[in-house]
Amino acid sequence: MAVAERTQTQKLTFFTYPSCTSCRKAKAWLAENGVNYEERHLFKNPPTAEELLDIIKMTTNGLDEILSTRSQRFKNLDVDINDMSVKELLEMLSEEPQLLKRPILTDGENLIVGFNSSAMKNLLS
Repeated sequence: MAVAERTQTQKLTFFTYPSCTSCRKAKAWLAENGVNYEERHLFKNPPTAEELLDIIKMTTNGLDEILSTRSQRFKNLDVDINDMSVKELLEMLSEEPQLLKRPILTDGENLIVGFNSSAMKNLLS
């Protein structure tokens, strides 16, 4: 089982929210494949501004890849994110993790946002 062997040398962090369907699917996939990971409740233990900066550096499309623009929380924002500094934006996302797409899975070098079993398999192989 190459997947389980690989993850024992790599620390995976899984930002999740228990009532999120995609999060539950990703968690089930990880369990089925014997993957070890550190689970972080996205709302109780959200990523810090520094962790979010590291996450954004791993994206292809920057903030668009992790920002949940379809969420009601985003639609109710009383600010234009284009007018915010990077620091202000990262602090807001850390304080308002409901604005993040989920789940977020990272090994510190690679990133998967949302449930994508083929991307998860590639990350762990």
